[in-house]
Amino acid sequence: MANLLDESIKEKYRQYFINDPLKFMKETIDWSSFPPLLRDLYHNETEEGGRPNIPIITMVKILFLQSLYNLSDQQAETLIHDRISFMNFLDYPDLLPDAKTIWYFRERLSRTGRDSIIWKELQRQLDSKGIRIKRGTAQDATFITSDPGHEKHEETRELGKTRRSKDGTFTKKNNRTYFGYKGHLLTDDNQVPIIRSYAVTTASTHDSRIDLSRPGIPVYRDKGYFGAKPKGYDATMNRAMRGFKLSIRSIMRNKRISRKRALVEYPFAVMKRVFHFSHTLVTLSRRVRVKFMFSCFSYNLFALNILEG
Repeated sequence: MANLLDESIKEKYRQYFINDPLKFMKETIDWSSFPPLLRDLYHNETEEGGRPNIPIITMVKILFLQSLYNLSDQQAETLIHDRISFMNFLDYPDLLPDAKTIWYFRERLSRTGRDSIIWKELQRQLDSKGIRIKRGTAQDATFITSDPGHEKHEETRELGKTRRSKDGTFTKKNNRTYFGYKGHLLTDDNQVPIIRSYAVTTASTHDSRIDLSRPGIPVYRDKGYFGAKPKGYDATMNRAMRGFKLSIRSIMRNKRISRKRALVEYPFAVMKRVFHFSHTLVTLSRRVRVKFMFSCFSYNLFALNILEG
């Protein structure tokens, strides 16, 4: 009976989901390459046995779906059972995680830093497809706001008795106050830019303190990075200083750089307007880092869909 039901669901997918974007994202990269790299996240595969783990490939795909559709752990638990397109993307597994298992897997990634391995493998696969940096890169940052809470006592904050972010910070920009974190990106110069590097800091960290550039490759940056020497070729916009106005030559140079660095805004627009990742409810920088990485991961497959479309 179960087999007949599975075949019925698969037939419905083939009939009604002809242009499913998840189908492209499922086939465009080798998802099976991630489990061998993350196998040491679990330590219960011994002779004594124990509760079976959810396959790592399933867990990575679920975190990807969460990022792509802005789902909480509880929503993800429900929808992986409810949506036919999600079932197909996950290859109709017999064993699916609950919300707590999803949280624990993401927590393991954040504590061990193994999320960086997922990112490196994605970059390797992009390079193998011939999608490379052509002439230059662009770097920028955006705010990821968080809940500042209402408690005034530091002791209460440290004990975790509030939703307030435990290591987010306040900052001001253009007379507006922000609380939370910053996401930093380095993108390439493809027609639809691909994210090459990322970093997460607290909101009060100045943009110029984070250098994601690559040696020997031009990096186009706005005036906020003026005076900070990058590892790559410095193509930072000049900034006027007190008593020193910009020359016509500097103004024209800034315009040229502005045109080249404009594409870095596109990933931020997609991540905020399509994936709705502009505010986070997690309370530690390392947890924000994992969520931001998967948002960058999702964007790259979104961009790849356009580039190869």
